[in-house]
Amino acid sequence: MPSTLTSLFTPANLINGNWSFEGDGSFNTVVDKYHGTELARIPHATEAQMEEAIAAAYASREKLGKMSAGERSIKLEALAALITRDQEELARLIVKEGGKPIGYARTEIARCITTVRTAAAEALRFGGEMVPMDFGAGAGRTAFTKRFPVGVIAAITPFNFPLNLVLHKVAPAMAVGCPIVLKPAPQAPLSSMVLGRFMEEIGWPKDAFHVLMCGVPVAEKLVKDERVAMLSFTGSDKVGWHLKSICGKKKVALELGGNAAVIVDEGTDLPAIAKSVAMGANLYAGQTCISTQRIYAVESVFTAFRELLVKEFNALRSGDPMDPDVSVGPIIDKGHFERIGAWVEEAVKGGATVLAGGKAVDTNCNIYAATLLTNTKDSMKVNCAEVFGPVAVLEEVKDFNEAIAAVNDSNYGLQAGVFTTSIAHMKQAHDELEVGGIIINSIPGFRIDPMPYGGIKDSGLGREGLRYAMEEMSEPRLLVY
Repeated sequence: MPSTLTSLFTPANLINGNWSFEGDGSFNTVVDKYHGTELARIPHATEAQMEEAIAAAYASREKLGKMSAGERSIKLEALAALITRDQEELARLIVKEGGKPIGYARTEIARCITTVRTAAAEALRFGGEMVPMDFGAGAGRTAFTKRFPVGVIAAITPFNFPLNLVLHKVAPAMAVGCPIVLKPAPQAPLSSMVLGRFMEEIGWPKDAFHVLMCGVPVAEKLVKDERVAMLSFTGSDKVGWHLKSICGKKKVALELGGNAAVIVDEGTDLPAIAKSVAMGANLYAGQTCISTQRIYAVESVFTAFRELLVKEFNALRSGDPMDPDVSVGPIIDKGHFERIGAWVEEAVKGGATVLAGGKAVDTNCNIYAATLLTNTKDSMKVNCAEVFGPVAVLEEVKDFNEAIAAVNDSNYGLQAGVFTTSIAHMKQAHDELEVGGIIINSIPGFRIDPMPYGGIKDSGLGREGLRYAMEEMSEPRLLVY
């Protein structure tokens, strides 16, 4: 690994401005997801170290409260400048620790810059509202709200966007003046360590930002602690709902899983849609919560679309994520790699047909082929659960109404893509699809960072997207006179 990458991060926990190389005696080993070589060993923090971080963060609230919006915005702009300065090295680090294809990693860093700069702008214009009151018993009175930070944020983040999804918690917290204690994903925590270095460089108050790797009991201490005002979690639905059940009275924002669906209507550009859907199902080996997993094509276009989609799936390159032509890189670890294979095998044994892929490409590097199935049953895991791998199912539906019903027949509801030329069908999708976002004539994986993002049902609570996250991390206080 080039020295420019190793010099970016400190393999330690950042607690109250100090990098600690000591912990409970066990370590979190981070490996290159394609080559399997060791990148770093980070000590697991002790309960006492977590206590120190929480106490310091709690004590920093007054200091942050005195920092003006202009000061917070300037710090965020400085952070964006550092990410811009080191953007290529950061992208390469994400390839190494996360197994993300280099082109997609560069896109993530570009999004990081947008995320932080948007937060810097929102810090200047974020506020309360005038409350109409000059009538009835309120006649002659004036009222308005001012928003105040909720307090300490516990942030727990996933591996798949190891910097941008961290920044979707850290940047809005900085913008409103909330201290934050961050527990990054064990598979890919090094980008968070880089962020810790950057926070030192911009002069953010040392007691207002902490990064700790830790085991489950210590992480649950963070979640349960009454000094923590809000839990912001992105990850699996199982873990997210468990954490909500133990976190007490604090505010909660959960960005959880999904089995995102696409509807292909008649009258659409099938070759272009096939290319987009194939990439949306397999980019980064399908390891995003809005990766295209369920595809419903109406009867009149199903056969033609199936042939086009199979061709596009078979054309995708898999292999070394540093190769700019590769879309399907390694699965994050051996356990998930084996699980994906088992789910596909289970579907085939249950009567599903493999249209493309359906097998491992490289067992040493945990690479699974871009896989397309059909004739699946609703009860199969590849259909009803979140695969989080390069696997999608294609099924025929009679018409648009049946497609809507099929999409809604899920425990999840994050985003859906609808390819249609019908204004009526677009309006129907908006009215009837049980998801947090409907993307017209694009895949459900579309996301720009300022937009409200989140789901319903088992897909979570609350919304991210800078202004929306800032609302979650603040509370209105009413003044009447």
